[in-house]
Amino acid sequence: MNEPEVSPVLDARLLPSAVAVWGSSAVGILFGAVAAWVLAVACAIPAAILTYVVVRRTSAGWARIMLVALLFGAGCSVVIGWRATEVEGHPLTRAALEGAWVSVEVEPSEDPHAVSGAAGQGQVFFRATVNSVTTQNRRYSGGGLVTIRAPSSSWLEVVPGQSLTVRGRASQPWRSDSTLAVITSEGPPVAVGEVPWYQRWASVVRTRFAAACSAALPPDQAGLLPGLVVGDTSALSPVVKDNFTVAGLSHLTAVSGANISILLGAVLLLVRAAALSPRVGAALALVALVAFVVVARPSPSVLRASVMGLIGLLSLVTGRRKQALPALAAAVIVLVVVMPELAVDWGFALSTTATGALVIIAPVWVDVLRRRGWPRWFSEMTAVSSAAFVVSAPLVGAMAGTFSVVTIAANMAVGPVIGIITVFGAVIALCALICPPIAVFVTPLVRPPMGWLLYVSERAAALPGASVVVPSGL
Repeated sequence: MNEPEVSPVLDARLLPSAVAVWGSSAVGILFGAVAAWVLAVACAIPAAILTYVVVRRTSAGWARIMLVALLFGAGCSVVIGWRATEVEGHPLTRAALEGAWVSVEVEPSEDPHAVSGAAGQGQVFFRATVNSVTTQNRRYSGGGLVTIRAPSSSWLEVVPGQSLTVRGRASQPWRSDSTLAVITSEGPPVAVGEVPWYQRWASVVRTRFAAACSAALPPDQAGLLPGLVVGDTSALSPVVKDNFTVAGLSHLTAVSGANISILLGAVLLLVRAAALSPRVGAALALVALVAFVVVARPSPSVLRASVMGLIGLLSLVTGRRKQALPALAAAVIVLVVVMPELAVDWGFALSTTATGALVIIAPVWVDVLRRRGWPRWFSEMTAVSSAAFVVSAPLVGAMAGTFSVVTIAANMAVGPVIGIITVFGAVIALCALICPPIAVFVTPLVRPPMGWLLYVSERAAALPGASVVVPSGL
């Protein structure tokens, strides 16, 4: 007689600390320095009380957990309070309040995103890190984040990591996320520095990959494949983009932890097939991860997806959920401490909650479905899609004001081909770097799965009531 499987108890001891770091950072960013300092004091007082409890009662495990969380919260509140004070007194902040003209030396952290501007004129916007700012004939050095908005005619070739000097009018940021100002430029960059060598290499890969797709695939597929593989949506058809949004598949066109998990999983499978040692496999997986991050651009969203992808792979490969949850909590702590603006980023919230659903909810639902006689593969597909939908739907509704009622079915329908497309796309990108004619020759292999993906998105989006409008905001 087979004994029932016993699910491991999740180790949630680090979870309160992750919540404290995330919450305290969000409070400081959204409500300013005063709120951050008040929260720091509010965390420090109970931390002092719990310190006394821990010292007097060494067996009080819950007290230790809460003490660490309060210390994390107090520490992050102090750091965010200090940074918020700097932001409030930054020269760019003052210039934004006055609508003054400024000259800033920046380094873009992402590729320019094309949007429709006034009178049909194309514009781009991108986030960048400030190196220095000149306003009212005075030059200031120092960091900070800004958003650059400019005509698309002269800015589409801008590359992350490249040094730029921009002159434009400063205005207040669109949202509270530690951005100092929005700089609106009416012309090209005043000065452009050299592109870093690794970004030149990444640009060659992206350009050749896109060229191979254009040469060997229909237009809709050629515009979609680079988005699925490396997050390059510059050639994505507006119709395809709208279909993916309505069908609840838009997450596929952005670099996500799922992309990275699939790629690293493929690397580890090849390592296992070649009978290489685990250390060699880990080294090769790390090299593949670094190469992917460079090609997809090391923006905060890609770095976030890389960490979440590693955690998802840990849960998938080891099957040890007990270790996966502490890893997720530790990733949240590290990412928010390094990049506090992620605390108020919708993408970070969606990525984190989806990974949490994969770690916490999905395995339980798989066990339930298997006890009801469902096949393992179908149980896993259903549980993963449903769990991700349950935790992300409220966030998507609050963010976009829409709610896709076909997303579970659509994601289940395309689930079997996403791994195939991701792996084949990575192979095509590698071939494009080494020998473009070979890439053009092998690219048609992805036409059937790409055709299925587009067919599902089109049919799902065409269903009556596929997307429902809901009140936006919290």
